[in-house]
Amino acid sequence: MTETFDIAQHIFHSPELVSIVDDAIRFFISTPLRRLPPAASFIGSGVYSLYYTGDYPLYAALAAANRHAVDRPIYVGKAVPPGWRTARAKDSETPDIMRRLQEHTRSIQQTENLRIEDFQCRFMILSGLEGDLIVPIEAGLIRRFKPIWNSVVDGFGNHDPGSGRYDQAKSAWDVLHPGRPWAAKLKGRAPDQQAVIESVKAALTDLN
Repeated sequence: MTETFDIAQHIFHSPELVSIVDDAIRFFISTPLRRLPPAASFIGSGVYSLYYTGDYPLYAALAAANRHAVDRPIYVGKAVPPGWRTARAKDSETPDIMRRLQEHTRSIQQTENLRIEDFQCRFMILSGLEGDLIVPIEAGLIRRFKPIWNSVVDGFGNHDPGSGRYDQAKSAWDVLHPGRPWAAKLKGRAPDQQAVIESVKAALTDLN
């Protein structure tokens, strides 16, 4: 017997999922802006974004757009509850988003050319069944806004690789924004700074 093979028989599409993610994104962009890090600690996992309004020359177009209406993130991230990767996660009782925002705050404060007061954030807590939407909502926000720290300048969310692992290369983010102590120990071949700069300029062309 000759077996026919039609890949279309294996592809799943769900307009309902698209609608749910779009609805969540509309809610997300309606949430209040907060300082970075937020003034009060809170519990929960979910999705968050950072916004820049400072005077770093390379980000001038982005900052100018956000002074008119703060709606163009420089970074989008997620914070998942413990056990998420093994499908054992329960509703978070820990400050997962808050911890991530505090980590990002430290990274920015350690740089030589960024100021924490030039950043704001938004976040959306997803618990219960909605917690399963953390990844698709993060992906939807990145697709929609193409934040440069997600799409062009990678490495912002990186952590210290630890002793014995410093043979790695610096990320593009650490090349543009030096200062994280652990990144200075990395010995691998880093991306070319000028190439990263040109990529950022190209990505922000439509904002000029």
